[in-house]
Amino acid sequence: MRHAVISFSALTLISSVASLNNGLAVTPQMGWNTWNTFGCNINQTTILSAARTIKESGLSKSGYEYVIIDDCWSVKSGRDKSGNLVADPARFPNGIKWLADQVHGLGLKIGIYSSAGTATCAGYPASLGREQQDANLWASWGIDYLKYDNCNDGGQGDQQGNINRYTAMRNALAKTGRPILYSMCNWGVADVWNWAAPIGNSWRMSGDIGPNFNTPFDGCPTTGATGYGCSVINILNKAAGIASKGSPGGWNDLDMMVVGFSNLTPDEQRTHFTLWAAIKSPLIMGHDVTKQTATTLGILTNKNIIDLSQGAWSIATRTYLKDNIQVWQQRNTKSTDGIVIIINLGASDQPVAISFAEIFFDDKERQSATYTVTELWTNVVTKSVSGQIVATVKTHGVWVGRLSPSAATKRSNFRKIDGKADYHRRLG
Repeated sequence: MRHAVISFSALTLISSVASLNNGLAVTPQMGWNTWNTFGCNINQTTILSAARTIKESGLSKSGYEYVIIDDCWSVKSGRDKSGNLVADPARFPNGIKWLADQVHGLGLKIGIYSSAGTATCAGYPASLGREQQDANLWASWGIDYLKYDNCNDGGQGDQQGNINRYTAMRNALAKTGRPILYSMCNWGVADVWNWAAPIGNSWRMSGDIGPNFNTPFDGCPTTGATGYGCSVINILNKAAGIASKGSPGGWNDLDMMVVGFSNLTPDEQRTHFTLWAAIKSPLIMGHDVTKQTATTLGILTNKNIIDLSQGAWSIATRTYLKDNIQVWQQRNTKSTDGIVIIINLGASDQPVAISFAEIFFDDKERQSATYTVTELWTNVVTKSVSGQIVATVKTHGVWVGRLSPSAATKRSNFRKIDGKADYHRRLG
């Protein structure tokens, strides 16, 4: 048993390294990517069907705006006589510009994929040494988003090599004059979170996710950033120590979501979605949206949870760890409200009673306050809550409470989030 009460230090919500100033990803980007469901089996019909569903289902109204084409979209044999990438005519007979126009006509934005290497992960032509030519081509097509992978790095896999390769594409995108969100996918190599902020709008901080909630897998170790087939909780635990690295314009990317995959129970999917939102990871769907269930759609469009990502909340911090229970917190940057998230990793439903002294370890005024508590998944409101939070959390499930101090509570001495200062306690 481990009950973590570790060191506390004040960190900044706005990173000490300035974020990429291209006006994009002021809040974490939201959208859909082809890879997790379709892999290389993509074509213009698949992508247009997904885009239309995003529009018609209400996902776009909830903020999902990017439709991202992943690997395998180009001719595999090489470039044309001018050295340009060519869309596979069998998969995209009308070309990517036509497809971009169709997606834009739905009020959505479109993304493309390449790698900072000599070939993409699936062996297609990539962009190392061709950055400006490729960026110009994508801009001419109307591309709004680039996912830039890390395969076949040309022997430039150390930290400086990573910085050089990813900076080259940043500069190329900027020179096009078109606003293109830059999603770096280097799998957490070379402690990317320490240097990526002025380069990209988001950066992958771990190996690839798999449709797996919390099953250990040899391909994804518990230590170190890289791996593949990583579980939701494996990535979550890796994110805990670096959560503060994100800020408007540049975010830790915990990888595409696996909400909507049957390998996860609905409760596991709610937990997954809640933490990705609260940590302010990009919210990129990966399931087949054309076949999604009402349950999946309800999870992904929950306004309360999306607000944790897009609203005036600090990045979530893990502040309590005991047995199978984790507690994460957010604080509002414009009020004295707070968010308390409790997840249960145990094999059975778990009654919990956690004192405010344990939750608000850094703030005696909050410890003694009385709150109205709104559970954000059920919208159940409980008034006059003091001393502790009492809840039953389902196995692999989540309880999310918005704590609003009562009118009688003196709030003037609450420790506040002022938009620059944040609280953070690391778990060792």
